[in-house]
Amino acid sequence: MGEGAGEGELPMSIKVRVPTPLRQVTGGLADVEAAAPSVAECLQELESRFPGFQERVLDETGEVRRFVNLFVNGEDIRFLDGLDTPLKSGDELSIVPAMAGGA
Repeated sequence: MGEGAGEGELPMSIKVRVPTPLRQVTGGLADVEAAAPSVAECLQELESRFPGFQERVLDETGEVRRFVNLFVNGEDIRFLDGLDTPLKSGDELSIVPAMAGGA
């Protein structure tokens, strides 16, 4: 009978996929849940829960690091609204380190 989230709304839940290099910050977790209306606010929430997280994703100017890619539901945020890309419950934010290398 009780929904528990007021006004019949379910709590917002964003799934964040954490790459292996960042798992040392999340205590080994490969996936974490967040509740934020934008990519920027999601990263801030993760920073509050996992100190040091945001500095590994964003540079000193607050932009996404050159060798990090962020995807919302498989779409590169660079082709969406960048860090202002809106999030809704059920979305998936993937943090993907760019692969370097060559022959």
